[in-house]
Amino acid sequence: MPKASDLKKGMIVEIDGDPHIVRQLEAKSPSSRGAATLYKVRFYNLRTQQKRDESLKGEDLLNDADCLRVDVQYSYVDDDIHYFMNMEDYSQYGLNSARIEEQLPYLVEQQEGIIALLVDGELVAIEMPQSVNLEITETPPPISGSSATNRSKTARLSTGLEIQVPEYLAPGELVKVNTATGKFMSRA
Repeated sequence: MPKASDLKKGMIVEIDGDPHIVRQLEAKSPSSRGAATLYKVRFYNLRTQQKRDESLKGEDLLNDADCLRVDVQYSYVDDDIHYFMNMEDYSQYGLNSARIEEQLPYLVEQQEGIIALLVDGELVAIEMPQSVNLEITETPPPISGSSATNRSKTARLSTGLEIQVPEYLAPGELVKVNTATGKFMSRA
């Protein structure tokens, strides 16, 4: 049973019998002495996709959600449904685009390292790896001699995501992108 002070973005807890994922977390320190730190948390219900805002004290206890975590591979998209394959028994799970809107810019076919969250055998959410490798498809040409400077330029990646990259990178190169911040980390 995690305390409110232990919550992190992406954690799943049970509230009123339904699994909820932490989407936003903000700590507010009180101005008076002896007062407890308050945590403003935005949860999303994984079954109904409704948001729920809560203000919790650091010592408030929350229940762990009863969900199964399974390694999956992103297979393909059909209309609006994205399909993931269980790496152990090869079963398929589908998830609507609206449910994974934030993760779509990081998904590439045949991508592994994704964790599926199953509740009662139904896929309700996915957890992306910390970083993914994506190919640069569009960016202005590299400027010779720019490796010593710390300037950046906009690059469009294979998934349509646009990020800032160092000036010396060119189309066709693989870059490592942080899935939590959406920022360039390094060459892949």
